[in-house]
Amino acid sequence: MSRLAPVSEEPIDEESRRNCSKRSRSWKDWLRTHLSFAFNKKTNHLKVLLSVLGCPLFPVSVHQRTAVNEVSSSAQYIVQHFTAATGCRKLDGHVKNVFVTGKVVMAMAEEVGPSGAAAAAATAAMASSVSQQKGCFVMWQMLPDKWLIELVLGDQKVVAGSNGVVAWRHTPWLGAHTAKGSVRPLRRALQGLDPVTIAAVFSTSEYMGEKKMGDVDCFVLKLSAGQADLADRSDSTAETIKHVAFGYFSQKNGLLVYLEDSYLTRIQFPGARPMYWETSMATQIRDYREVDGVMIAHSGQSSAIITRFGDDRLRAGPEITRLEETWVIDDFAFNVPGLSVDSFIPPKDVRSDHFPSDDWKSPLDD
Repeated sequence: MSRLAPVSEEPIDEESRRNCSKRSRSWKDWLRTHLSFAFNKKTNHLKVLLSVLGCPLFPVSVHQRTAVNEVSSSAQYIVQHFTAATGCRKLDGHVKNVFVTGKVVMAMAEEVGPSGAAAAAATAAMASSVSQQKGCFVMWQMLPDKWLIELVLGDQKVVAGSNGVVAWRHTPWLGAHTAKGSVRPLRRALQGLDPVTIAAVFSTSEYMGEKKMGDVDCFVLKLSAGQADLADRSDSTAETIKHVAFGYFSQKNGLLVYLEDSYLTRIQFPGARPMYWETSMATQIRDYREVDGVMIAHSGQSSAIITRFGDDRLRAGPEITRLEETWVIDDFAFNVPGLSVDSFIPPKDVRSDHFPSDDWKSPLDD
């Protein structure tokens, strides 16, 4: 059986999917849908919002390893300060799973342009083209690699998960897709909801200095996806050039208050000029509250900017799309009864591709 197309954390619609086989849902199909998105004003904004903001993955794996002598003492101090501030050390050996529910409000606006007056006009046009949608989500997690999220926005739903071996996503318009490369944590969990994973991934980070974010003085830590993992996420048509993340930790209380990440993809077909897609996402993390003695963030705001450039048809400048999300946590609980490894069984298509000898049935198949 041919390999499923990789998860795309970019806008996707179903126009180019019609009458295509599973193999054709690859980067060529991904590109076709992106071109439709960039130039078709009737594209369904719900699908764009869910594709990008619904359930993106973090750049690096929890198990990424760096030699101890390559991790600065400053970075180690900042991570230790964070674990002390959140109280997450007490979770070791005591927490089997996590359950979270929340609400989201997502908005999308398009802007196109170079600089100067054209950019100002594009910004004004963007303000009038905002499309806002309300939704909710539920997330289950068994630390560190098993997680499942269902997010509903309007009348559409996206489901994503990981069983510790493979990460995947399912949408009504594209079906099930696997994520190429190593299994990575859900980005939403690192927005202050999972201090154990935050501490684990940033334990291998690079100290970048200090920076003021709003009125908060922060220490900055940087993480980068390794070249081997970037190669695993690429194919002959599309190359993932970089995927980096920055965590901003308050100097005053040690908490993670801001999270940024961005990735750049180069796409080129034989005989065609290359084009580039860059997605940058930033999240302000707020409202930390104590849950069973552990500090958990209960609200925040994210923004994503998608930039397409390098295509000779975009002579006026890069194509830019801005997405925004405000999120609030309604309920958070540790050690929910009944949650087991069976709760993270992938959909049938994903199992067939990665576990051909597997004949058990997933509750997600129904």
